[in-house]
Amino acid sequence: MVTPKVSNRAAQEPTLVQPNVENHYDVTPADLPLSCPMPGMHLWNSHPKVYLAVEEEGRVKCPYCGATYALTDAR
Repeated sequence: MVTPKVSNRAAQEPTLVQPNVENHYDVTPADLPLSCPMPGMHLWNSHPKVYLAVEEEGRVKCPYCGATYALTDAR
């Protein structure tokens, strides 16, 4: 019986979040500038990256996927 090997590279890579799974995200000033999909999300099966101006009203909706983002005070 052959046991498959797991490369060290695969074990060290961060786990990416599936984009557009949730429809609401709370973001902090550390997340700015805000883009959808956000860093850390798989990009290959999502829409083109778009930057969103959440600073003006504290909330914004992505025109592609409809995800909403709310700016919180947490730092």
